[in-house]
Amino acid sequence: MNCLMNLKKIKMFTHIKTSKENREVVAQLTRKLNLGTENIISRIALTYSLSLDRKLNLSEIQNSGGKEYSTKVLFGDYADIYLAMVAMHYNLHISEKDLAKYLKMHIDDGLSLINDEFNINTNMDGFDFLIKKVESSLSLIS
Repeated sequence: MNCLMNLKKIKMFTHIKTSKENREVVAQLTRKLNLGTENIISRIALTYSLSLDRKLNLSEIQNSGGKEYSTKVLFGDYADIYLAMVAMHYNLHISEKDLAKYLKMHIDDGLSLINDEFNINTNMDGFDFLIKKVESSLSLIS
């Protein structure tokens, strides 16, 4: 808990922009998934990408010509938790200057992956997607 309190003291970035390609993807997924607004879909994309336990390479970062979110809108009251998840994933200090780039990359990655799944499974809705992902993660535990 002390770590989370320290996050509030660190000056961080104020905006994240998705790739140009994902601008329309996030809008389409928001309509298809019916789970909430674009920022909610972007949160799901971020955590889905992180859940795959892959390390993304900063040299492969996509453009920033897409949807722009303020950190307050994107993360709500939970920015410290999302930032901590990414920092822990890469073993970075929370003040690392590249943290925002990793966040952006995982949002873009997650949006692309979810979009690919929905292009294959056209009859799936957002609830089915989430249940499927939770069940597959639970099966790894047992």
